[in-house]
Amino acid sequence: MSPLAILAVVFVALTVMGVPLFAAVGLTTALALYLIDIPYTLMAQTGYGSLTPFPLLTIPLFVLAGRLMEVGGMANRMIAIATNLVGAYRGSMGLVTVFACMLFAALSGSGPATTAAIGSVTVPAMKRDGYDVPFAAAITASAGALGSLIPPSNLMIIYGLVSETSIPRLFLAGLLPGLMVTILLMITTYIIARRRGYGGTGDPFSWGPFLNAAWQGKWAIGAPVLILGGIYGGAFTPTEAAGVAVFYALFVGAFVYKELTVKKVIDALRFTALLTGILILLTPTLAFGQLTAFYDVPTAVQEGITSITTNVFLVMLLIGIFYIFIGTFMESLAQIVLFTAVFLPLVTSLGVDPVMFGVFTVITCEIGFLTPPLGANLTVAARISGISIERISVAVLPFILAYIIGMVILIFWPELTLFLPNWAYGIAK
Repeated sequence: MSPLAILAVVFVALTVMGVPLFAAVGLTTALALYLIDIPYTLMAQTGYGSLTPFPLLTIPLFVLAGRLMEVGGMANRMIAIATNLVGAYRGSMGLVTVFACMLFAALSGSGPATTAAIGSVTVPAMKRDGYDVPFAAAITASAGALGSLIPPSNLMIIYGLVSETSIPRLFLAGLLPGLMVTILLMITTYIIARRRGYGGTGDPFSWGPFLNAAWQGKWAIGAPVLILGGIYGGAFTPTEAAGVAVFYALFVGAFVYKELTVKKVIDALRFTALLTGILILLTPTLAFGQLTAFYDVPTAVQEGITSITTNVFLVMLLIGIFYIFIGTFMESLAQIVLFTAVFLPLVTSLGVDPVMFGVFTVITCEIGFLTPPLGANLTVAARISGISIERISVAVLPFILAYIIGMVILIFWPELTLFLPNWAYGIAK
């Protein structure tokens, strides 16, 4: 049996046995080092190097800022704005959930965090409005995944570090696809809600309540304007923007809305520590990624796929199918670190822009948030709604289809991701 086959068998066996992913990757990496007689110090060196890049600090800061904005009152005001904007129509509360998740995604950078922040308010509201609970939870889980596509995005930061791609360009590239997927999710929500007769009670849209809600939530709306405007205006880097976001959330929550207490700040810090603890995956996965070069895996993959087809659209579809399958049992962070080094050389050789491939990768990861058994967003939605993941998994299928349609649109229309970065770059020049 070849060394690669041995490593594959060991990794799959450890994963099936339920060994934590970081340990499974770490043990497989250690075995790989032994098989090709490389000192184990590579693991230590990679571990140290993986946690030293300054942009990595952006992830816990954005998670903390998003949590502070949630508990400090900004999330509720965004939901109020979305509610008054949509009005009372069939499926209106579901549409509000999607729209509010889109707004909050511009603050949190995380799919599960967006699901928790918006779903904790909108799922009970949809229950009161007569929605089937699995459907309400599915809307929240699928819309919450927008937190990883609409900037700032933690997954884009990881991809940018691994692929050495400009993070501001990735952020800009995610805006139009994020809006496109939002529209697809809203269409899906409306069609199902209309067929089942959900919602439609309450007051229709009128300018007075909407303008009042917008005025009350002006500080909440100001957050993404400050963060993204500061990045693209050249006022600060993404990491500095994350620090500004934390300060802004503390100031608004404590002194403007006056809903932020010391206990809530401590809870937010604890939540941040738990959510960013997944960064422990960086050390073994980056070391394993480096080993793929020793085993010449990228070349083997490139030769294997191009022997089947050299059509760039078919290659991207094959990679998308692979990513969706892997996402059912692998954390998105590990998926990006492990496979970017394998597939990026292949797609760039076929003329695919690394920025476009980054957005494509994030969309496939979002589908992974919605597929069991791992499904991070499904887990959060199940906890909020009080029902099993299995019931939500069935209800979320139409929304997974919406994401797949979005992925296919990106493959055939890559300019959707590249228009804003290229336009902004042209302006800067």
